[in-house]
Amino acid sequence: MPDGIRLDHLGLNVADLAAATAWYREAFGYAVELEGRVDAIELDFVMLIEPGAGRRLELLHRPGSGPGLRAADPAEAALSEGFGHVAFDVPGLDATFDRLIGLGARPVMTPRPSPEPGIRMAFVADPEGNLVELLERPREG
Repeated sequence: MPDGIRLDHLGLNVADLAAATAWYREAFGYAVELEGRVDAIELDFVMLIEPGAGRRLELLHRPGSGPGLRAADPAEAALSEGFGHVAFDVPGLDATFDRLIGLGARPVMTPRPSPEPGIRMAFVADPEGNLVELLERPREG
């Protein structure tokens, strides 16, 4: 990758901005970095940031929006071009999976070995049905 280029954030369109903000904050420890509105198109947004790491997730809502792809699982999501899921590297995959289910996520794929050697994975759907992959990579130290 050319020097200085990096992924800045991922944008996720949601039906209920307040509920999605609360869920992603509770589920993944995000903090609100910025909230705003683009009046010209009636678009409200909340930029979430992972404290200490700087990774950001932008949640967006525009009145009149409707659901797009709501794949039941990763295989179905791969039948549509475009973004199919968001993935988080988590410590303690089994406990994180169970905690997210307790927060209202739908289980999609229980924790299991990933096709990538040495990695474990699982999938849930957030309360709006967006697929979320959970990865447990070996930790150093």
